[in-house]
This record gives sequence, C-alpha cells and structure tokens, in this order.
Amino acid sequence: RRVWVNWRSVCVCVCVCFSSLLSGRISTLRDETGAIFIDRDPTAFAPILNFLRTKELDLRGVNISILRHEAEFYGITPLVRRLLLCEELDRSSCGSVLFHGYLPPPADPINSLGGCVYLYFMCVCLFVCVGPVVDPRKVLIITGHHNWIVAAYAHFVICYRIKESSGWQQVFSSPYLDWTIERIALNAKVVGGPHGDKDKMVAAASESSIILWSIQDGGSGNEIGVFSLGVPVDDLFFIGNQLVATSHTGKVGVWNAVTQHWQVQDVVPITSCDTAGSFLLLGCNNGSIYYIDMQKFPLRMKDNDLLVTELYHDPSNDAITALSVYLTPKTSVSGNWIEIAYGTSSGAVRVIVQHPETVGSGPQLFQTFTVHRSPVTKIMLSEKHLVSVCADNNHVRTWTVTRFRGMISTQPGSTPLASFKILSLEETESHGSYCSGNDIGG
Repeated sequence: RRVWVNWRSVCVCVCVCFSSLLSGRISTLRDETGAIFIDRDPTAFAPILNFLRTKELDLRGVNISILRHEAEFYGITPLVRRLLLCEELDRSSCGSVLFHGYLPPPADPINSLGGCVYLYFMCVCLFVCVGPVVDPRKVLIITGHHNWIVAAYAHFVICYRIKESSGWQQVFSSPYLDWTIERIALNAKVVGGPHGDKDKMVAAASESSIILWSIQDGGSGNEIGVFSLGVPVDDLFFIGNQLVATSHTGKVGVWNAVTQHWQVQDVVPITSCDTAGSFLLLGCNNGSIYYIDMQKFPLRMKDNDLLVTELYHDPSNDAITALSVYLTPKTSVSGNWIEIAYGTSSGAVRVIVQHPETVGSGPQLFQTFTVHRSPVTKIMLSEKHLVSVCADNNHVRTWTVTRFRGMISTQPGSTPLASFKILSLEETESHGSYCSGNDIGG
C-alpha cells in the first residue's frame, strides 16, 4: 500500500525511525517514484501515521497489543506510552468474572518457591496458569473434589480447602519426595476411612510407585503406605473409598479404605478407561469394554481375583482407544440410562446405551460416526455435547446431543457442531504429567 507522508508531519514528533529514513541516515529500498518500501503491516501503520499527523489516537477495530508492538518498532515513544496506559485500563490484576482466587506459593520443604496457582472457575473446570518458572517450582497437575483442590509440584503436593467464612486456605503439604510426581488423585469425602468419616485421601504416583496419605480436618496428615503397580501408572483416581491405578500393559491396582488391602490384577492390555458411579470401565486393545463394580468390591471366592465382566464388544474388533460414560439423571420411572461414547483405533466414534430394565441384555449400539481417519485419542459425552479428538494433529469434532426426557434421542439426532484442529508444540521429552494435565471431560 502506497502512503504519502509529509516531512513535517512525521518529524514534529520525536520519531527516530522516520526521521532517519527520510533524511537518508538509514539505507532504504525505493521504487521508481522514490517511495520508501517498509516491510511492515499496513493495517497497523494507518493509525500510527494518523497519530503522527494529528496527535490523536483512534483505536476502533485495532488490536492494541499489535499496535504497541509496531509503535515500539518505529520508536514512537509518546504513542507507546499511551498504548501502555490503554492496555492497563483493559487489563486487571484481579482477573475477570471467572477469577476465583489466588493461592500464594507454599514453602518448599527444601527450597523456597516462586510458583503460584491461579484458579479460574468455568462450569466445573479448573485451569492451571503457570508463569516462566523452573521445574521444581512448576505446578504440574491440579485436581479438585468437593471444596478441596490439590496442586502437584515436582516433588510434593499441596492441599487447599475453601470455606464460605474463610475462603481458600492451605491445609496440607506433603513431605519432599525423591521422585517426580506424574499423577495425583484426591478423595475429599471418605466414608469408613481408617480415622473416621471425616478423612480426606490424597495419592501421588511416579512410574510404578504410589504413595497415599490420609488427611484429617485439622490438616494433619499420615502416610498410609507406598504401593507398587509393578509397571508405570497411566491413570490414578478414586472410586468411592477405593484408590484405583491402571496401566496400559494390562494391570489394575486397587486399595480399599475399609480392608486396608492393596491388590494388583492382570487384565487385557488397557487402551482407555472411565468411571460411572461405582463402576470402573476399561477399554481394551481386543475391542472389548469391561467393567468392575467397585462398590461391591467383588472377588472370586476360588482365587480372590477381581471380578471383571465384559460389557460390550466393538463390531469391528478395533481397540477401544477412548472412553466416556454419562449417567442420565435418575428418575423414579426409568432409573439411570447408561450412555457410553467410545473411540476406536480405526477412527470410529460410537455411542452405546443401556436401559436399566434391560441390564441383562447388555448395551445396544446407538450411533456411529466415521469422521476420523486416525485413532481417536480423547472423547467426552455430556448432557448436551459429544466431543472427540483424533491423533491427526488433535483433530476435534463436536456434536450437539438431542435428548427427550433426559434420554439421548435420534429424532432429530446428534447434530454436527464444529470441526477444527488444535496444534500443539510439545517439548521433545515432555514430563509424565503432560497427559494427565491435558485430559478432557474429567
């Protein structure tokens, strides 16, 4: 874009860049008319030129951050100062309406820390905002349950609790651990625990080791024990009083708060898992979905093994690479419908449903979407939406779910909502907690 500039208009303002260009002190590239070529964004140049001419700033339809960057490039100090002030007016250190609290950095058992945790509440999601900090001070994972949250640093965990009367307070800090934390789990409502019903339980895992603490209301914590799964832990969570650890190699570890017993069970290699009420569902590489009823804690009498039951088998025999369960609200008429969305290694997305009155017959295939050409890596089924992500540069497909009286319906059926990719530039050797901190639908 060719712009005609008057010498006087740009030199009245102290602008070293333009003055040097027009006076010839900086080598320039000119066209046949003598116009100087400037390889910058012409859209941002227009308000800058208007400021040089009129000393007025028109910010309509302009990105302030980009404009300030351009003003800094040209060295127009008065404009930079004005834009900095405009940015300060638009930005608040107190955060937006989603900002819920600021938790100052705790004291590291070994060294003092500089990291901190910011809490943003959107629906029921917790987001971790981490500044440019070194590994020991970095918040790796954050998880919540009821009015408690746990933040995992590299070598210890911190528990916070919120009360209406006092706000957020730090309750428990674990001892310094020699190994780096990769998974954490929290149960803020333990029934029948070792110290009564008011216990909270926190677990942390690294590689194959799992350490479990019991925390009382006053904040004192006791180490329950250190357990080994024998293989690297991929998922760590609580189902009721049971702490559950799974590995893709085909191992399930269960610790029960009542029996105080740790048990490891061999199953088919696991490619995905999810929970629904007291049920643990396992998606496996043989195309089957298995379940374990953790409330009954069923053990076969002959060998004391966990009772693992096949719930459904994929019609194409593809590995179940992603799994999400949605329980419809319970009604006196029909009880809970169980809805399961799963993704496969071939890229198929399927929804299966089971009515409480037809438990004996197993779930029925309800919908199939063949919109991915790479293995599905994540999936989430909720009351209103179905979201799937595949391995092709995090290709995301979303649908709106149609329901009738709370139950999923095919009239008019799920409607495609969006299709996009989420490109991520990951570290060459990302930390083990990366997958845990980037899960969806939990």
